[in-house]
Amino acid sequence: MKLGIILSAIVGIILVAIGIGILFAFPVMWLWNGCLVGLVTGINQITSFWQAFGIMVLFSLLFKPSGISNK
Repeated sequence: MKLGIILSAIVGIILVAIGIGILFAFPVMWLWNGCLVGLVTGINQITSFWQAFGIMVLFSLLFKPSGISNK
């Protein structure tokens, strides 16, 4: 009984994570293709969801706040 609840919770968390990834990846693709492709020379259009997802992950790693403050 408890194993079924834990397993369903894990599956639910995975589905929510996939949904959040899709929710954030498509606006990245639309903004990249709509804004940057025409303005910056040498930038290609994003053609798949996985390219947008990869750019989103890369930017989140590069621009994540470190949590260190210089007070």
